[in-house]
Amino acid sequence: MPKFIYYSVLLVLLIQVLFITGCDRATPAADPAYLQEIHQWQEARLASLKKPTGWLSLAGLFWLKEGNNTFGSGADNDLVFPQTGAPEKIGRFELENGEVMVYINPAVEVYYDSIPVNEMKVFAPELKSPVILTYDNLSWFVIQRGSEIGVRLRDASNPAIAALQSIATYPIDPQWQIRATFEPYDPPRQIRIENILGMKTEEPCPGKLVFELDGQTHSLDAVEEGDELFIIFSDQTNGRETYGAGRYIYTAKPGEDGTVILDFNKAYNPPCAYTAYATCPLPPSQNRLPLAVTAGEKFSGEGH
Repeated sequence: MPKFIYYSVLLVLLIQVLFITGCDRATPAADPAYLQEIHQWQEARLASLKKPTGWLSLAGLFWLKEGNNTFGSGADNDLVFPQTGAPEKIGRFELENGEVMVYINPAVEVYYDSIPVNEMKVFAPELKSPVILTYDNLSWFVIQRGSEIGVRLRDASNPAIAALQSIATYPIDPQWQIRATFEPYDPPRQIRIENILGMKTEEPCPGKLVFELDGQTHSLDAVEEGDELFIIFSDQTNGRETYGAGRYIYTAKPGEDGTVILDFNKAYNPPCAYTAYATCPLPPSQNRLPLAVTAGEKFSGEGH
């Protein structure tokens, strides 16, 4: 065999070996138990959006003015509920000094916890949980965002619930399970978070999560939510493959070793991706990652 043919064959074989080993290194096999965990998380996530009290049930968001605010499906109300399913004149909300009373018209049957309501305090500092009023498939309650107080309306039969059949995601990749070190702030900080409506609030931030990726060090400020940490972040996929205003992720609080696992396979879209009636917090400037996080939920729609 001529030498040039011999060396050509060796070169081809060497390239094939390098290609095969390189592919094996780039795509390690995922643990079946982990794949099942993420699939179950994805199923639970979709079910949460579609439940009668999920984000897809939102049918309205109305900001109250000081004093009386009439509501119902009639166009002459201050708060105009959807014409399908709501009486023309349900009643009125009265906002005074940060507290809200509701007064229901006698001909309308509105309930709180199966009890008919005529008048009731529905928002005040001493009330620790929302007072949810119902009429047929509709339910509503008062929320506060910064200095603004409003009424959030749900419709358990909202067509958006049936319309969403699946959520696009990146392929599950265990390499996007990132171990991060929790660096506490002493004292804990309040960080300013702006929502999609331009409202600003101060949120408790106990510290930041520091991690390395591709030889670079990154950090994300975390907001404390009960027994978990909530992270609002953006990355270079936003507006192209993922929701333009960023994504969210939860993680457990750090263990004794001071570390947590950031599992970006569980990064998910804000509710504003699916409804115009949410008040989604946006990533603070320090949580804008200069890289593409190709894991978690995708988004190709218009959003809100």
